[in-house]
Order: sequence, then structure tokens, then C-alpha cells
Amino acid sequence: MSRLTKRKLSKQQTWRIQKIQDERAKRAEKRLDIADELLSAGQLGQEQTGLVISHFGTQVEIEDGHGERQRCFIRTNLPALVTGDRVVYRAGEHIGVVVALNERDTILKRPDPYTGLKPVAANIDQVIIVVAPKPTLYADLIDRYLVAAETAGIEPLILLNKTDLLSDPELAQTVDAVLQPYQKLGYRVLRASANKADLSDLIAALKDRTSIFVGQSGVGKSSLVNSLLPAAALRTSELSEFNQKGQHTTTTARLFHLTPGGRLIDSPGIREFGLWHMERRELELGFIEFRPFLGDCKFRDCQHANEPGCALLEAVEQGAISATRFRSYQILCESLDADRPV
Repeated sequence: MSRLTKRKLSKQQTWRIQKIQDERAKRAEKRLDIADELLSAGQLGQEQTGLVISHFGTQVEIEDGHGERQRCFIRTNLPALVTGDRVVYRAGEHIGVVVALNERDTILKRPDPYTGLKPVAANIDQVIIVVAPKPTLYADLIDRYLVAAETAGIEPLILLNKTDLLSDPELAQTVDAVLQPYQKLGYRVLRASANKADLSDLIAALKDRTSIFVGQSGVGKSSLVNSLLPAAALRTSELSEFNQKGQHTTTTARLFHLTPGGRLIDSPGIREFGLWHMERRELELGFIEFRPFLGDCKFRDCQHANEPGCALLEAVEQGAISATRFRSYQILCESLDADRPV
């Protein structure tokens, strides 16, 4: 197995990381001062529960049980809030304050080379992995998303978009060959095209669930969102209710309600999940077909490379584990060290 070169941070990157951290600390301190001032002024309403719809700099947008929304600052000592969080807040005439975070059912995170492990969205039922015939469909990229979903305890679903491109028989055969192993493992695979009117299978899968789209650039996530939620395309830049100043277009996750039922979190910032924050054991558990064989190797510290008595290698030889999936696992193992900043 070839070794990849471990990525090292340059002095400029290290300086940038420190600058980002310092700027965030200053913004957080200012945010906390404002939140405390609002709470001590005694002009806020009673505590009530709400849902974080989106995040804008030092503020979050909260929705109550009646669909009313308000921007809020975050009280001192609360962790970073993300879209999908259930919170307790106190409303104000122009802006409120979040005072507590309720327990999360699930939390989806991705590693960031500058800030560490970064939460993306909370209380998600399902991760929709959007792929397409073009750009090239790689199994190991799908596996990255599957591992991230499995380790977060969130059900994954693979959505093949741009099916109108499959008129090329050779391309269709190639795509089917990539997706068949996942169907055999029991993963649900749907097909759709944002250019066609019939998205009924996708809409049915989204109904009454909280879902998030992930996938590399160019697979058509934005087109799907716009087809499902035409109004979403208009929500690209908004005025702050607090100071009436224009906001930069958000790249953080935003939650939308679907007409047939369910919630969809659109997160333009999610394109690829690096896995360098994981230990090898976590990665192994992310491959669901490995689980029956883990712990059965002859050597406790087996690396599943060429050791005698390796249960995974034997399972590959016997056809219990796909050779393609095992190779994908090996590639991701290399990336654990190669992608980790040092």
C-alpha cells in the first residue's frame, strides 16, 4: 500500500489559524457582553422553547412553535449552536437571547483544519448523500459520507441525481457497478433529476423527517433544493433585524420546512467530510459489513494489511466483504494520517 505524504501547516497557515481564533474570541466576548446586558435590563419575555433555523455571525435565528422567528444572541457559557438545535430563549422587541440548549438527539460534525472538529447541524434523522454520473462517481467518496453518517448515528440515503445523463449505456453501466454494492448492503438508493418534474420518491423519503444534503460540488444539490423549495433561491441575503444592515450571503446551514411535511437543512458549506480526526477503530465501525468480523483477528493490533489470521482479509477472500469496499477502506486509512494537520 502506498503511503501518502502527511500534510504540514506552513507558518502562514499557522498564523492564519491563530488570527481566526483571536477574531472569534473577540466576537464571542462582544456577543456575551450584549447578551448579558439584554438579560439584566429586564425587558425580555418569559422563557420559551424554539428551534435554531440558521446562524448569522454572533446571532442565531430562532423559530417558535407558531412559525414566528426572531434573531437572538447567545448567553454566556453556552456551547456553539447549530441549525437544528432545540433551545430555550427569551424574546425581545428587536432581538432576544438564547439561555439554554436542550439535549441533542444527533450531531453531525466535520473536521476543519483551522478550527478542529466543527458541528454542522443537530437533531438530523437522515443524511442524503447526493451523487451524480458527472462529475466522476467515486466509491471512496461515497464511503466518506457513509462513515460520517454511521459514526454519528444518522441514517444515510444515497441519491443519484442527474439521471438524464444515463442515456449513455456505458456511463449507466459504470454508475450501476458503483452503486450495486451499497444496495446489497441494505443502503437505500434513490434516483432523481432536478431537470425533471417527478421528484416523488425523494419527496416521500423526506416526509416527516429532518434531512440534510451532502455531496461534492457539481452534483446538483442546489438545483434539487430549488426544485423542492423555489422560495429558497430568494433567501440569499437578508437584513439584520437588530441593526438593519445587510448581511453577507450565509454559507452556514439553514433549515426549511417542506410542504408535504418534514424539514430540509441546506448546507452549502458541506462538500466533503475529512476523516482525519478519527481513530482506525472508528473508521472500521463505519463500514457496517466489517462489524461481524471485528475482534476476530489473530493479533489484537491487526492493521488488516497482510497479517496472518486477519478476519477481514479472510472475509474478503470468501466474498463476505466486497473487495471494492475493502480497497476503499484502505484508501481512507491512508487518509487518516495523510490529511491530518501537523
